[in-house]
Amino acid sequence: MNIGLYSRVLRNKLAVECLQNLMNYLGQNGIGIYFHEDLHKNIIESKLAFENKYEVFSTDEIKQAKIDYLLCIGGDGTLLDLLNIVRETGIPVLGFNTGRLGYLATSNPEDVEKVIDELVKKSYSLDRRTILKLEADQELFGGFAYALNDFVIHKKDSTSMITVHTYLNGEFMNSYWADGLIVATPTGSSAYSLSCGGPILIPKSSSFAITPIAPHNLSVRPVVIPDDTVLSFEIEGRVKSYLISLDSRSCSIKKGTQIAVRKANFTFNLIRLSNKNYLDALRNKMMWGMDARN
Repeated sequence: MNIGLYSRVLRNKLAVECLQNLMNYLGQNGIGIYFHEDLHKNIIESKLAFENKYEVFSTDEIKQAKIDYLLCIGGDGTLLDLLNIVRETGIPVLGFNTGRLGYLATSNPEDVEKVIDELVKKSYSLDRRTILKLEADQELFGGFAYALNDFVIHKKDSTSMITVHTYLNGEFMNSYWADGLIVATPTGSSAYSLSCGGPILIPKSSSFAITPIAPHNLSVRPVVIPDDTVLSFEIEGRVKSYLISLDSRSCSIKKGTQIAVRKANFTFNLIRLSNKNYLDALRNKMMWGMDARN
């Protein structure tokens, strides 16, 4: 078995200890250890040293490394990075939370041995999370235009609103006068979309949520649509360019750029251990339904 490890930055003592414990336990069990090149760079910059041997791989080399699982150390943002690493390979992923919320990265750093034991025994299930694919009349996001959480259209360099004409499967839906528009997957429905008043979608609901950002219309509300829908957009405004984002990545597009989003033909395989439950996380992490009367 080979396990890949990734982290953006080893910012705190907890993250360093988690990595050290992982290295020790993987080595004791004869499991191959692979560091993503970004983690390897962090280790060199932090002047850390480990007794266990490991290999280094880049995103382009993940298939050749024959990695069975990819684990990350950090918060939910770090786990989102894994989509751009595993891409279409389907490699199962899991996060050790050393950040704040830990909604997606659900494993505790002190549970390293228990987590590895469950992976070895294969006593886990996979949450096959829907991914959004962005299509445009030019190459964007380095040719890998996918998102686990959401696709967002933003206004840019202006306090003026923009108008986003939105179409579902080619049929006109609505013109949003707003600061922007969010298309969220079930995974992303509890992120930016939720903060803008969007609904929570259960991961297996086969839906997308369309949520306007600060709409200038009291009658405009979020909408839930089937995830086999193709959404296309025309953007108007006083400026010549706009911002679009896929999860934490963003880029500028010129006025008139043709863009559309649809469900990708592959999934993001999130490892769900036997003691983890989506609804528990919803209540405990997001304080959903919190009421003193309960």
